[in-house]
Amino acid sequence: MFVGDEIRLDVGFAVARERLTRLGASGALFAPSADAYGLVRVGTGGVVKLVRVQARELSWTDSSGGLALRWEATGTGGKLFPVLDADLTAADLGPQGTLVKLAGVYRPPFGGLGQALDRAVLHRIAAATIKGFLARVAAELALPYGGAENSEPVRPSSFSQ
Repeated sequence: MFVGDEIRLDVGFAVARERLTRLGASGALFAPSADAYGLVRVGTGGVVKLVRVQARELSWTDSSGGLALRWEATGTGGKLFPVLDADLTAADLGPQGTLVKLAGVYRPPFGGLGQALDRAVLHRIAAATIKGFLARVAAELALPYGGAENSEPVRPSSFSQ
């Protein structure tokens, strides 16, 4: 199943690119990913924690680039959750800022039964998880630190689809 979301940031592309590269290299994507998966509850309140996020850099140009991600829940209940493969990209919008986008595909567990459940309800959970994850990443990219161009926090603007 396909899932995605995008947010426009009031941050220049060069700044967003540097911060996104740093997020991928530092492992800082783990915290937003764990928060996103933490929203999903199984059974009588047990929470499956995300223990593996793999990230690798995609090719960059002067106006776009990003990271390839794989989210995989592991542990006792890990097989109850889909594996997500997605691209987290940034694109230069010139004076309008930077567009940060996450587009991916996941495979529901349990074969045909999982696909039916996905159509009924799980896809909405997946979409909300992606939206929450992207909002957290965008907030990290928009925060000024270490010589950032603004002293006030920059708020991500949701991009209508």
